[in-house]
Order: sequence, then structure tokens, then C-alpha cells
Amino acid sequence: MPSKRERPVAPSEDRLLSRMRDWRAEHERELTPDELDEEGQLPDARAIDTVLRVGELLLASGEGTEAVSEAMLSLSVAFELPRAEVSVTFTTITLSTHPGGDLPPITGERVVRRRTLDYFRVGELHTLVQESALGLLDLEEAATRLNRIRRARMPYPNWMIAVGFGLIASSASVMMGGGFIVAAVAFLATVLGDRTAVFLARRGVAEFYQMSAAAVVAAAIGLGMLWVSSEMELGLQASAIITGNIMALLPGRPLVSSLQDGISGYYVSAAARLLETFLILGAIVSGVAAVAYTALRLGVSINLDSLPSAGTSLEIPVLVGAAGIAMAFAISLAVPLRLLPAIGVLGVMIWVIYAGLRAALEVPPVVGTVAGAVAVGVVGHWLARRTRRPVLTYLIPAIAPLLPGSILYRGLIQITQGTVVSGLLSLVEAVMVGLALGAGVNLGGELVRAFQHGGLAGAGMRGRPAARRTRGGY
Repeated sequence: MPSKRERPVAPSEDRLLSRMRDWRAEHERELTPDELDEEGQLPDARAIDTVLRVGELLLASGEGTEAVSEAMLSLSVAFELPRAEVSVTFTTITLSTHPGGDLPPITGERVVRRRTLDYFRVGELHTLVQESALGLLDLEEAATRLNRIRRARMPYPNWMIAVGFGLIASSASVMMGGGFIVAAVAFLATVLGDRTAVFLARRGVAEFYQMSAAAVVAAAIGLGMLWVSSEMELGLQASAIITGNIMALLPGRPLVSSLQDGISGYYVSAAARLLETFLILGAIVSGVAAVAYTALRLGVSINLDSLPSAGTSLEIPVLVGAAGIAMAFAISLAVPLRLLPAIGVLGVMIWVIYAGLRAALEVPPVVGTVAGAVAVGVVGHWLARRTRRPVLTYLIPAIAPLLPGSILYRGLIQITQGTVVSGLLSLVEAVMVGLALGAGVNLGGELVRAFQHGGLAGAGMRGRPAARRTRGGY
């Protein structure tokens, strides 16, 4: 094994993050010469354990597969693990290193059994990886920092995370023209649904049924409010309660991550995340459809022509609702407080582009969604580079205003009222809008990658597996 290298000095310019992959490509050759017959020595077991634990916590906290893989490879070089290979799937992380000589390869593995979306920890872990790769932290310091990150409290108390889900629904209802009363009931319904899901989770009930129960509780409250409004002629847009709850439950993060993993060449985890997305979507559909069918049988009238929708409005309440949805979504993901204003601006931006294009050019919803998502993808990657934060911290909350909650609800009501073909077409449109969101933000990231001199941490220009040609000229 080669002698110890001097740690590189951290660059002073603002491209600190973009040089990580280039740094690894340069120093990996020094660490792993081509000959295997040299005298080897066993690598430090603490280094293997630290790399595995960082990867496990990143994956469990919501980071994408490519970023997890690149972070682990960067740490492997920083801690001088020779000939390191990393395999990251949806639930399993494997690290193998070959000391050389007559010594056998050493392989370690960790399994992610519990996921808690926490972009605060994701950001702290990215900082740990960057500082370790640039020689600012040695192995002992990195292990100590990792333990502090694991034990650290989130930037918000647990009750605030629950409130964040309720604020998503109430902001969505404001966008749909629901008014103060409807927004307050939407908040209450979503929080009660979330607490029901937590209650079931503590008793070991599968997540599919947790999501179904959350949808049932909120939909029952919404349809109950609709019946009261109809009987008392209050004229409330009570259906906005259900639409807001659907938007709070829709799986924006796994949808974006699945497409990101597929584009990056990690097809196993991409397929797993996409299946997770459709299972969550199936749970929401099952819960809302069951309540809607029961309400229809009990005589509760739901007028398709009066279903809530923000349409292409650019009025102040709609823009405030878009900003509120994005920031509330960020709170539910434990995004640090100082990033919320920028995320709110991104939420308004994606809605303005979507609504403006649809109003000016009369484009279909999918086209407007793609245009807004691409713009947010470009700006989100730029912000991530400037602030040295993970890009998903910006992208996932920013797309929330365009999640197809109203389209999905319309399809379910159409199916329960007997117009099955129209309902299925609406459900297909909702899926297409969701996929357009995920593809659009990833396309924005690829445009940034194509025209910059480096990439974000773990996303530089060198050595990216998905960038290698699989057909045509080389």
C-alpha cells in the first residue's frame, strides 16, 4: 500500500463542492496502483464502519442513490481504503475494499430498515463528506462528527413537523379558493389523519394502511363538511379540504428520487422508488375512493362542475398559497429555517411559469408543468451550489404547488359517480403530471451539469457512470 499522502488544502474559491469528484479521480490513482502483488496491509476497520454509517444515514434521511454512492466513494479515498467499490440499492449499502498482496478483500454491509425524511441531517452529512475529502477532518474527527449528527435534534420540534403537514393542506385549500374556514378545517383534518397514521405505525401496521387511514380520516372530515355546507347552504368549497390533504400525502420525494436514480443509471433503486411511489398513490386512492363511494351511497351530492381548482390564476391569495405549500412542505422535511424564504420564492416561481404558460399559450397542463419544473431545477441547482446545500433540499418542496391533488380527486369522484372512462383518464393525467414534475427538475439539473465546469458534491463531470455511452460512437 502506498505511503500516506499529505492532505490536500481546501480551495478558497466558491467551487469547493464542485471539485470533490475531480479530487477523488486524481488521488484514487495514488491510493490504488494497478499491481495487486505488492505487500498489502489491512485497512482501518473504523474507516470502513464510518463510511458505511454515513451512507446508511444519508439513504435513510432521503438522499438519492447517486449522491450516497459518490459520498461513500469520496470518504473511501479520504480515509485511504484501497480499491473501494460501493453498491447502493433501495435498502442495502455495501462497501468492499481490497488491501492487495495476499490479503483477501474486506466487505461490509448495512441495511436501512427505517426511513425518516430529514434534510437537516442530509445537509450536515454532506458537509462532513466535503470536509473529510478536502482533508479538514481526519478519521477520528469524522467519526465524532457523525455521532453528533446522529444524536442531533432536528431544527423543529416533533409537533412542528406535524403542523407542517397541516399547513400544506391549508395552503392548498387557500390556493383553491377555500377561504379561512375551509383552510382551518383542512389543517385539522390533515393533522388528525397524520396522527392516525403515527398511531398505526407504533403498532406495526404496514405503511400502505397507514396512508390509507390518513386519507380516510381527512376525506371523511372533508365530505362531512361538504354535507354540512350543502344542508345549511353555506356555500363553502369544502372539497378543497380533501384536495389539500391529497397534496400533503402525495409522494413528491420518492417520485423525484426515482427518476433521478433512473437517469443516473441506478435502475434497481429507481424501480424500487417508483414502486414505492405507486404504492403510496394506491393507498391514497383507496382511502379517498372508499369514503367518496360511501358518501355517495349516503346521498351526499358532489358536483363535478364545482370541484376546487386554482386553474391558471395569478391572484395574490393563489401566490401566497403556493409559497405556503412550498415552505410547509420544507418544514415537514426538516429543512433548516434560513432556507425557507428561498423555497417559498421557488414555489411561487413554478406556479407563475405554469399558470402563465397555460393562460398565454393555452398549453396542456403537462407542458406547463415541465416548463415550471425545468426552471425550478436550474435555479435549485444554482442555489444549492451557492449555499453548499444538497439540491433535493430545494427541489422537493418547490414542486409541491404543482402536485396533482385536484386532478386526482376529480378522477376519483368521476369513478365513484359511474363515469369510469373519464375518471381513469383523469388518473392517468395525474400520473403524467407527477412524472413531468420529476423529469422536469432532473432535466434542469442536467442542463446545469452540461454547462458548468464541475458538479455539485457527488455530481461532477468526471467518472459519472450514467454519462458513459452505451450505444453509438465513443
